[in-house]
Amino acid sequence: MSPSIPLPPHDAPLSGGSPFPPIADYGFLSDCHTGALVASDGSIEWMCLPRFDSPSVFGAMLDRRAGSFRVGPYGILVPLSVRYVPGTMILETTWMCPSGWVVVRDGLTIGPWHGDHADETTHTRPPTDHDADHMLVRLIECIEGQVQIEAVCEPMFDYGRTPARWTRVTEDWSAAEATDGDTVLRLISDLRIGIEGNRARARHTLSAGEERFVALGWRHGLHGPEHTANAKERLQTTFHYWRNWLAGGRFPDHRWRSHLQRSALTLKGLTYVPTGATVAAATTSLPETPQGERNWDYRYCWMRDATFTLWALHALGLDWEADDFMQFVADLERNSDGALQIMYGLGGERDLTEHELSHLNGYEGAVPVRTGNGAYNQHQNDVFGAVLDSVYLHTKMGGHIPQRLWPLLEDQVRCALSVWSAPDQGIWEARGAPKHYVSSKLMCWVAADRGARLAAIEGERELAEQWQAGADAIRAEILARGVSARGVFRQHYDTDALDASTLLIPLVRFLPADDERVR
Repeated sequence: MSPSIPLPPHDAPLSGGSPFPPIADYGFLSDCHTGALVASDGSIEWMCLPRFDSPSVFGAMLDRRAGSFRVGPYGILVPLSVRYVPGTMILETTWMCPSGWVVVRDGLTIGPWHGDHADETTHTRPPTDHDADHMLVRLIECIEGQVQIEAVCEPMFDYGRTPARWTRVTEDWSAAEATDGDTVLRLISDLRIGIEGNRARARHTLSAGEERFVALGWRHGLHGPEHTANAKERLQTTFHYWRNWLAGGRFPDHRWRSHLQRSALTLKGLTYVPTGATVAAATTSLPETPQGERNWDYRYCWMRDATFTLWALHALGLDWEADDFMQFVADLERNSDGALQIMYGLGGERDLTEHELSHLNGYEGAVPVRTGNGAYNQHQNDVFGAVLDSVYLHTKMGGHIPQRLWPLLEDQVRCALSVWSAPDQGIWEARGAPKHYVSSKLMCWVAADRGARLAAIEGERELAEQWQAGADAIRAEILARGVSARGVFRQHYDTDALDASTLLIPLVRFLPADDERVR
């Protein structure tokens, strides 16, 4: 059974009377270039083009005026069910209406590689047999009776700053274009598209057995579906892409198998295939607490988060992404001391200056809304261990150390050994005074320990011994100063507070899980 997205009862109001859907109700679409979040009423409420960290064209998730794209039955907002088509990133929404049943299937389509894609995206990794079509396809099928359906596309470019300017581009009402001067959107359908100010709109009554499509593309020279059969073919190709990718993994015969598969698909959906980067989230500024201020932009590649992603994919036998990430790391520009930043843009960008978007009201009023992330130039000493551990894991699983990566690895171990005794901002990116966080010391130990193991593999015996001695020194201090009077690991040296980050201790093989200081 495919994991379904939980829905409120049909007569239930939105949470707290809020116009915003609960975050858990959104479905996630991806073509590994960008993503889209779909509300249960059939509205695309978040999508950035052409990649995850670009400005939004649909931003209703952060402000109800910031653009959306709805396809569904006219006047009915609560569906019967929402689920992912099993083994894919295609979303299926079923509506039970007074006059009939209708199903909408949504997908960011992926098709065979075409040479004309090359001028649209800079691939620093070798292109595979398939790549993003740069198109959202929405297929509507009437199962029973008659249902009046509508499509309402109202983009707001540049995070809701610029309304769309629509123009018809065909005489038969089947296509329209909108632009802000930079991004061009092309809406294509076998419905008749009308223009109502800043929105394009279509309405039609479907009878049992009838199908229609609406497609939105953003690639220069786009050739969209010409008819419903072609739209179905694009979704079918996308279906096979995700199924074939998933078939390359090893999933246990277990009742949670479908949940493991859904998690793997989500992680894959958060990869940016042109460079091999992994994005921490497809969104920005969703609050940590309701109406809170800790609303950060996570549409970037953290070295630490990417390591956790690779741990998970390696455990499931999905290794291709690790190869690409290794090359992404090798491409990165380092600081003057040879250290990597804690995070980069998806194309390897270093400057991720933070800005506040004061014109947006935020999800359920949580402000400020931010783009960029001021943590990019923080000192977080765990970055060294994250990189070394991902390379070591990849090597253990049968990979090899790319020759051009070895100098970078040497620099990261040396940096870890030079800074491990200094305070930092820690894994939670605290914006106050630096502290001696136990998890940061732990990951410096990981850097030295994994570095020693990799050096031994490379035949660098002297380096291996030197780095192992450094790892032993870090370990001794953690055990001496990182344990509170209660006999358990603490958050940092100046507190006895517990911290979830110390749960990494058994995961990185510092101590076994049954050690009293861990338990």
